[in-house]
Amino acid sequence: MAKDTVRYPDDVVEQIDQLVDDGMFESKSEFYRFSAEYVLTLIDSDHEVKTFNFDEIKSELDITEQDHADALGADGGTFFLDAVINVRKHGLRGNYEAAERFIDTHYDETDQECIILEELLGTYRGESA
Repeated sequence: MAKDTVRYPDDVVEQIDQLVDDGMFESKSEFYRFSAEYVLTLIDSDHEVKTFNFDEIKSELDITEQDHADALGADGGTFFLDAVINVRKHGLRGNYEAAERFIDTHYDETDQECIILEELLGTYRGESA
């Protein structure tokens, strides 16, 4: 097994220490191994878990498939579908400026996703005319 050193903010370490003290995890190492594997399962559906007792820990933490879906977001972990939903919501309500602010805040004007969102917003403007 490889060993890797990672630095965490003090308040994060304190929270992890508290979870260990409360018996949620046997050790900080178990927490770190579980956490890394859990994130890998979220971002890679083909990831093969190697952490001992992973499913048991996940079960004890009561992490459900819905929790997985919520962690990933509606579109499997990318921000774009959430952005479409946001722009659509504003567009349907006629809040075009709010939609523009959202797009401008989250995207560079040359991004493909930005252009698609602006086109989507344009359809709502066109419908209200």
